[in-house]
Amino acid sequence: MKAVLSYSGGLDTSVILKLMQEKLNAEVVTVTVDVGQKDDFEKIEEKALKLGAVKHYTIDAKEEFAKEYLAKAIKANALYEGAYPLATALARPLIAKKIVEIAKKENADVIAHGCTGKGNDQVRFDLAIKALYPEIRIIAPVREWGLTRDWEMEYAKKNGIPVKEKIYSIDENLWGRSIEGGILEDPSKEPPEEVFKWTLSPDKTSEKPEYVTIEFEEGIPVALNGKEMDLVELIETLNLIAGKHGIGRIDHIEDRVVGIKSREVYEAPAAITIIKAHKDLEKFTLTKWALEFKEIVDSKWSWLVYNGLWFEPLREALDAFIDKVEEKVNGTVKVKLYKGNAIVVGRSSENALYDTKLATYEKFSTFDQKLAIGFIELFGLQSVLAYSVANKSKSLGGFGIEKAKAEKVAS
Repeated sequence: MKAVLSYSGGLDTSVILKLMQEKLNAEVVTVTVDVGQKDDFEKIEEKALKLGAVKHYTIDAKEEFAKEYLAKAIKANALYEGAYPLATALARPLIAKKIVEIAKKENADVIAHGCTGKGNDQVRFDLAIKALYPEIRIIAPVREWGLTRDWEMEYAKKNGIPVKEKIYSIDENLWGRSIEGGILEDPSKEPPEEVFKWTLSPDKTSEKPEYVTIEFEEGIPVALNGKEMDLVELIETLNLIAGKHGIGRIDHIEDRVVGIKSREVYEAPAAITIIKAHKDLEKFTLTKWALEFKEIVDSKWSWLVYNGLWFEPLREALDAFIDKVEEKVNGTVKVKLYKGNAIVVGRSSENALYDTKLATYEKFSTFDQKLAIGFIELFGLQSVLAYSVANKSKSLGGFGIEKAKAEKVAS
């Protein structure tokens, strides 16, 4: 049997690598996909081969991740339950895609991953693999063989697998960093500073705010502080800038796909800053009707991605709507970074629907205020009428007055 294993180099996948050789007599090909995590990929490859992998692939997918996944997420203002920027969720279908490509290349019989039966990633990986390669067998040893962290640690020690004792389970990529486990499993406890690596505590950040400008073309960031950058560079740079001001810390109780409520802690400095800027530019350039409907679309898009339904046709259909709307989302947004807050303080666009001559209260306003009188009558007509009827009022606006006059004349 030949198996392709999605390999991170951590405890779970290292133990799985040995167990698949031991239990299944499998030839294991390991694959590590670089989506922006700060890992030593040479050491990961060295470890995989030392533990018996017959071959190892390291795939740099950062640019594809940014262009084909993060760009879509930005245009969709993607936040699950209004908080989580979907960093892990967005990376999983891409990683699965790369694993499938290697499985086909290697004529593998099996694809394996290290997901547990409690988490979201098992759903994301399994559904993506089934969509892309339905005939392949999927094995998730942690889930299927009932592996636990303490058992894995003992097995690793007995079998000479080098692993570090760790308290937290951490996943990171370009778009964010997620931390769970340890004291974080007690939702009443404040996360200790040791869990944060990308962001400073707001009380330790500069007393002086920093301003950044982000330029967008059709909803996608293309320049930071006036300098054109590809999306990978822009996100990496903004992670550093916003992170030093404490921006992007998220402490969130969320609903997992499998129904479990979990406490998740995230760091996403660039993601939070970009999405705030993008949403503001949308308000500046889109009609209120488009904004109202797009909020519904954005929410559904985020729900689909979080729940592992990247390959659902509805997601692609929603992308088509979003892409059309985003054609007008061009311009520059100025953001103030200060003490954990990213505050939009300015924006400009050739497509702005803001007109100073209409909005101003000064004498040069072009708005005819008298138009508001008739608008108010018509806009609230049914609401006022419904309230009057519900309260059995005899006064029904102009109609009630005329009726009273008629009744008086008749008497």
